[in-house]
Amino acid sequence: MTTFADNASVADLERLKVLHNGSKTPLTFSDGEMERRLTGLRAIMAEKELDAVVLTSYHNIKYYSDFLFTYFGRSYAMVVTADDTVTITANIDAGMPWRTSYGENIVYTDWRRDNYYYAIQEGLRQRGIGNPRRLGVEDDNLPLENRNRLQDAFPAAELVDISKESMRQRMIKSPEEIEVIKHSARIGDLGGEAIKAAITEGISEYELALIGTEAMTHEIARTFPDQEIRDTWVWFQSGINTDGAHNWATTRKIRKGDILSLNCFAMPTGYYTALERTLFYGEPDARSLELWNVNVEVHKRGIELIKPGAVCKDIAAELNEIYFEHGLFENRTFGYGHSFGVLSHYYGREAGLELREDIDTVIEPGMVISMEPMITIPEGQPGAGGYREHDIVVVGESGSEDITKFPFGAEHNIIPA
Repeated sequence: MTTFADNASVADLERLKVLHNGSKTPLTFSDGEMERRLTGLRAIMAEKELDAVVLTSYHNIKYYSDFLFTYFGRSYAMVVTADDTVTITANIDAGMPWRTSYGENIVYTDWRRDNYYYAIQEGLRQRGIGNPRRLGVEDDNLPLENRNRLQDAFPAAELVDISKESMRQRMIKSPEEIEVIKHSARIGDLGGEAIKAAITEGISEYELALIGTEAMTHEIARTFPDQEIRDTWVWFQSGINTDGAHNWATTRKIRKGDILSLNCFAMPTGYYTALERTLFYGEPDARSLELWNVNVEVHKRGIELIKPGAVCKDIAAELNEIYFEHGLFENRTFGYGHSFGVLSHYYGREAGLELREDIDTVIEPGMVISMEPMITIPEGQPGAGGYREHDIVVVGESGSEDITKFPFGAEHNIIPA
């Protein structure tokens, strides 16, 4: 272990540490890939005439350093200057953030409540920027209280939002990122197959969720042996619990005639993917089958529409028409899809790349987008339940590739009861 500066006082050492404990572990991505990302961020800095950037979100700290923090009531940051980077992490994590990140690391202790901001100040001072004039921040992930305290730490600096520009950079995936995402989609399919094979009368939602999670976790460990094992999960829903896309598994037991919703979320190294499928345990009634087929029609057409040059809002408008034709538009529950990358149910989302009526982003090569139409029919009506399919599409130079291979529709996903 080394100290952060040769001339540090005892008080300084109690507030900050440098914990080079062990050695750096292999990162998810190559040094060249990490430098590509930082070069893009520095181009944003130059355009906005920023002295430095202080990143505070899960997704950007992960994207630019490969370190994914665990919040647990303590703040984290990454300082980026024109020629250096340093992550700011809590002493509770010891040397792990340094081992698993690209660049340098400063650890702050709990001994004083303002040590986090002091560490950011020190990170900039060590890099020759004691009094920044313009400092980039993420306003979409910086609570007002934290922003005010950061301003107090740098009273002469103008805090400039860079969240939209950094999001735009993340929307275009590199070949290395796409390789991780393809593995993740494959692993999601494996989880789905494990669940499908285990569906039987009397098994509970949570038991099926555990089966899928375990299958995916083992495959993530095999495929990414140098990375942390974390955050992979399943939402398996049945009956009325299918009405919402984000309903967690319960103790409800599967019964003959149930509508089912299988949702597998593989999470290797922070790169979330999703597999979502409607199934039935036993033959569906006529109205349920009709509703399911309409949603599959929308799904198939949506996959066809994701290609270079298409506009997000135009895709949404065309798919809306199919629901209008069948009198189901009011039963649609959310937008038709979104960007994939550093994403989770508790952090990160590239809101500029969603297939919604108010998004005018043009689809480009390198983007990775889902197609996930859903309708919900309320309890008490024929065909009650939630119908949802979900595939992931990688956009290339001249077309697109659907990397989700688990089949969808009634010909594949009616489980004999």
